[in-house]
Amino acid sequence: MSEPVLLLNCGSSSIKYQVIDLTSEEVVASGIIQRIGENESTLDHNFGGKSRHDSLGFPDHARALAHLVQVFDEVGPTLADVVAVGHRTVHGGEAFRHTTVIDDAVLAKLRELSPLAPLHNPPGIAGIEAAMAVLPDVPHVAVFDTAFFATLPPAAYTYAIDDELAHAHGIRKYGFHGTSHSYVSQKVAEVLGRDYDSFNQIVCHLGNGASISAIQRGVAVDTSMGLTPLAGLVMGTRSGDVDPGLHAFLGRVLDMDLNEVDALLNKKSGMLGLCGVTDFRDITDLINAGDQRARLAMDVYLHRLISYIGSYLAILGGVDALTFTAGVGENDALVRAGVVKRLEPLGFVLDEAANALRSKEPRIISTPDSKVTVLVVPTNEELAMARETKAAIS
Repeated sequence: MSEPVLLLNCGSSSIKYQVIDLTSEEVVASGIIQRIGENESTLDHNFGGKSRHDSLGFPDHARALAHLVQVFDEVGPTLADVVAVGHRTVHGGEAFRHTTVIDDAVLAKLRELSPLAPLHNPPGIAGIEAAMAVLPDVPHVAVFDTAFFATLPPAAYTYAIDDELAHAHGIRKYGFHGTSHSYVSQKVAEVLGRDYDSFNQIVCHLGNGASISAIQRGVAVDTSMGLTPLAGLVMGTRSGDVDPGLHAFLGRVLDMDLNEVDALLNKKSGMLGLCGVTDFRDITDLINAGDQRARLAMDVYLHRLISYIGSYLAILGGVDALTFTAGVGENDALVRAGVVKRLEPLGFVLDEAANALRSKEPRIISTPDSKVTVLVVPTNEELAMARETKAAIS
């Protein structure tokens, strides 16, 4: 008997969605709505080998989801059989440490938390409210990006700022991409045939957004993103770690206000700021053509990543597995080789042929004599969300 669950990932102007059968864990339908709030919004829906493209104007998430329900009715699958709706929710603050069934109190708390994630939580809340309006008779579940990192020890999540201020406003490290880090780290245990809580591992989620986690015997003990998803590694358009004094410098010297500084660091920095492009295929082409900006950008990217890996090796007291995942981590052999070869003095040995192999399956890319097993494990955040949703309603 099938148990379909609808999964929604609502951005400020988009809604990505999937229907997954909880019994078979297969994707039944998927699609994306883009340009919400513009005159020419688009919907692309895929089901049973058929596709549907609509070009309409959706002024808000409510109208977009109402049209999506109509598309499901006309193209399939029917939403009448859906047993729950899972919502990707970026920031749960300190209030939500686990996947949570949504009610009015949960919605109210999410609104309170919006200042912690002003770019992510408000559209997520809009999507939840719209979905609850069109599908009122099934449970709705919030799956939090931050929940996996609720286990961080105080030494890892505490910022060295005024204690009263930090506690009053929830200022601390939270971490993000938790759904991916949880799924991938558990998949690593499966691939290695080991109990999840029997070994230490580092997971590198390298996409347009990027983060790294230290997992000690099945428990997350550190991660690179912080109060917001801006901290940590160099990313596609985000700077990652910078001197906090930079903000005051930009305001004092260039007369930039906080919104301009925020836009600079979130949208105009990272690889885009360093070399003008964000796609690592383009960056590799530029490097091969002798572009020095692209070469420096890659060097900065790898230096930051290796610095975090080295830090986590020390924090964990040794590591058994290092895993690459997400768009760059899964597909860019040059990045993986650049990391592992720099770690050779620590006993990491890359199998270059295995690293060069392109596959959608989990695989080991280190040699049998490597002291640390290095893997590539494709992430599947939607499947992880489906499993979390199932657990929450069971």
